[in-house]
Amino acid sequence: MNRCPFHATQLYRFRNHLIGVKFLLLAAILTLFTTGCSQKQPTPDELRERTADATAQIKTDTKAVVEGVREGLNRDKPLNLNTATEDQLTTLPGVTRVRADRVIAGRPYDDPHDVVIKHVLSEQEYKRIQDRITTK
Repeated sequence: MNRCPFHATQLYRFRNHLIGVKFLLLAAILTLFTTGCSQKQPTPDELRERTADATAQIKTDTKAVVEGVREGLNRDKPLNLNTATEDQLTTLPGVTRVRADRVIAGRPYDDPHDVVIKHVLSEQEYKRIQDRITTK
């Protein structure tokens, strides 16, 4: 006798198994769909609060971008030691408020290197900022 590799009972069990798997898959999809649709909607107060938080974050980020752009634009132009404010001088690398005050007190300068000659900054401090300052 020629026997088939699967008996009728094995085929019947396999078919029932596939039906069970399909049923479980369908149940899982329906569960995901219904739970996704039944989430609690935010109240108007919650929505206003979330909007206010997002607006505050955008405002903070915008200020940071503006400061970065301003710094980038100012970085291309040398800073005049004779007219720069304390805040502008402190944007230079290594220049603290105390050093900025000393630069202001030592004015006027004919040449940027005068800050070293007048003992306002050390040679090393001057070398760090020499390409970013001018006196004209």
